Amino acid sequence: MLNKIYEQIKYYIKKNFKLIIILFCILFLFTLELPYYIDMPGGLIDVSKRLEVEDGYNMEGSLNLAYISEIKATIPTLIFAYFNDDWDIIKKEEVVASNETVEEIDYRNHLLLEEANQNAIMVAFDKAGLDYEVKNRKVNIIYIYEEANTDLKIGDQIISINDININSKEEALNVIKESNDLTFKVINNGKEHTRKAKKTNIEGVELVGVTVCETKEVIPSKEVSINFKKSESGPSGGFMMALSIYNYLTPDDITNGLKIVGTGTIDEYGNVGEIGGIEYKIKAAVKEDSDIFFAPTENFEEAKKVVLEDDLDIELVEVSHIDDAIKYLTN
Repeated sequence: MLNKIYEQIKYYIKKNFKLIIILFCILFLFTLELPYYIDMPGGLIDVSKRLEVEDGYNMEGSLNLAYISEIKATIPTLIFAYFNDDWDIIKKEEVVASNETVEEIDYRNHLLLEEANQNAIMVAFDKAGLDYEVKNRKVNIIYIYEEANTDLKIGDQIISINDININSKEEALNVIKESNDLTFKVINNGKEHTRKAKKTNIEGVELVGVTVCETKEVIPSKEVSINFKKSESGPSGGFMMALSIYNYLTPDDITNGLKIVGTGTIDEYGNVGEIGGIEYKIKAAVKEDSDIFFAPTENFEEAKKVVLEDDLDIELVEVSHIDDAIKYLTN
């Protein structure tokens, strides 16, 4: 029985040898990953489908996040990207730092998403004149520059710096700014450690060379549920998340039935911050027939250049604070 099966397989391979070789070559071409990534316009996420707000008001239009699509390069996608003006080829080292693992990148981006969502709730409730409580602030190390002179680790939760207790990111940055030699008390994996850091020259500026983010427990007076997929992360949707929660909390629908897209980080004071990939996000918004695109002040000139050079049909609006967007839509 086994001999018969073996002979049938051998016969099939002989008869279809050329086809099998071609299929293997095609499979190789489409699966061999090269040391490049490809960035391109992505799509939109309707925030209303990621949010549930207790007793929220109706929304006729939509408030959307724009995102970038990024794939690992293969031979066919690299060739296609070379001839496609909307696809850009990025070296692997520009995406993944040599001193950072994929797991650490994932940790950083999900923590930044958590920080953005909590800030968005605070800002929206402030603007709507509603109460909330903030508890359990934690300041975490989420990135360390290759040039940094420190033994700090990604995932360290900062307890104190130079014997000064740290209860917020703002406090941490203020203490760091005042000293060149720093002693950190941190918790990592449930154990307390003492770490050292010394400021060094990074791109012409004296820096410790670490990035921190703050997570906290925000307890609003109306229940808010934010549900992102595991594959969705990063801080660049914070501004639109805050605007969407605000719209659910107030009786006047600021969308006016329009399809509104935007991008930008948000701090707990409502300031809208710079993001990357603005050109891809605008093109994604235009592809989805959007009416308005909100761009952070730091990205606005680049955004305006893209709209003008590509003759894109969309209303581009500059924002440095959430109040700019609310005022524009209200008027």
